[in-house]
Amino acid sequence: MSAIDHYINAIIVQGKVEALADGSAAIEPHHLLLAIASIEENAARQALAAAGLDRQAIRDALDKEFEHSLSGAGVSLASFSLPTPTPDPERSLSIGASTRLSLERGFAAATGKKDLRPGHLLLGILQAEIGTVPRALALAGVDRAALRASVQQALANGSW
Repeated sequence: MSAIDHYINAIIVQGKVEALADGSAAIEPHHLLLAIASIEENAARQALAAAGLDRQAIRDALDKEFEHSLSGAGVSLASFSLPTPTPDPERSLSIGASTRLSLERGFAAATGKKDLRPGHLLLGILQAEIGTVPRALALAGVDRAALRASVQQALANGSW
């Protein structure tokens, strides 16, 4: 396995850990984003950090998005005491359709597998126009276009 294969595998494995902790039925792009921010130092994690997005900031943004989405349906989180998810380590999780699309977008941004870098995976997640990640980042005040541009620039410069 190449270094990028190990990286992608590590991100998916950590994404599964994040999904299980959330009680999710599938590994979604926000789980991969949390994983990227959790895995060892690399350029993708550094790009997130430069935008003020460490793992905790992403988790906070996702929590804010969840609360905002509920309020759109007329439900106030402050009115309820939700139980914490009970992780089931034996639960089999699949990769969600939106995660597959994120991976495909990231892979398509590389000129070939030998050129694939961690930033391509991050770019694939950031290119989504709808979904949990774009809503969470918007609520957190993150300029997704600027973040995408900085990732693309770093990839183009070969500094990954």
